[in-house]
Amino acid sequence: MGRIIASRLIQGVIVIIGITFLVFFATFLTGDPASLMLGEGATKAQVDALRQLMGFDRPLLVQYASFLGRAVRGDFGTSLYFHKANLDLVLERLPATIQLATLALLLALSLAIPLGILAAVGRQTWLDAFAMVLALIGQATPNFWLGIMLILVFAVDLHWFPASGRGGLAHLVLPTITLATFPLALNARMVRSTMLEVLGEDYVRTARAKGLTERLVLYKHALRNALNPVITVVGLQVGAFMGGSVIVETVFAWPGLGRLAVQAILVKDFPLVQTAVTFLALVLLAVNLIVDILYFVIDPRVRY
Repeated sequence: MGRIIASRLIQGVIVIIGITFLVFFATFLTGDPASLMLGEGATKAQVDALRQLMGFDRPLLVQYASFLGRAVRGDFGTSLYFHKANLDLVLERLPATIQLATLALLLALSLAIPLGILAAVGRQTWLDAFAMVLALIGQATPNFWLGIMLILVFAVDLHWFPASGRGGLAHLVLPTITLATFPLALNARMVRSTMLEVLGEDYVRTARAKGLTERLVLYKHALRNALNPVITVVGLQVGAFMGGSVIVETVFAWPGLGRLAVQAILVKDFPLVQTAVTFLALVLLAVNLIVDILYFVIDPRVRY
């Protein structure tokens, strides 16, 4: 186990270096960062002064090495727009994004697993057809459109929930449902598929032949062995949660890291964009490490 974790940590460091490298150099693909930051009305003297202040006049590899060296020490620079340390801005917004993503994930799994089990047990019945139609609709619905519709119905017309902002539990309902809809549908179909495969295995038939109750057969023997593919998908979905939160946070004016990244892009605050993307990558790598560990917990037969 220790060797696996160490291997994943080394791979994570390599991935982080690769991501920061791409994000850093993507800054320069749109043109001169100094000119973009100051706008069209800036004089050449102002552009040259900002370029020298930000170090844009140095070779790109030298700039990246300097950025990476400062990042390792926890120094991500200062936001050009907010005039605060980029690290402080990200750490202020990160809990809101994690809160929203965690609740959406819990909602998706808490509904998808029983829905997938019911669909598998009642295969080719009306219950199976109904669950899969709902799953298909959930996967086909864009989250930005769903969020707007939820706002119009439940916030504007019915006044049941707030339309935007972060506050109490009421503020979490609409954005959580919006963010959870797609993974809920996908996970329900995945659970159904894996359960159907497992229910046909010999050990499940043996468990039933021994006289075990159907509930015990489903949850102790079948579900546990069917969860590995689901865990893999959930680990990949965390990236979708973090990426999807950019849209959902923008629709609901949720003060999270995704909305901060959008604001930074709009105002051309490139140092803040680099910091936000770096931390999103760190969160994703941490979740993938947890998924690898869960493989061993759920199925000891797994070996790398």
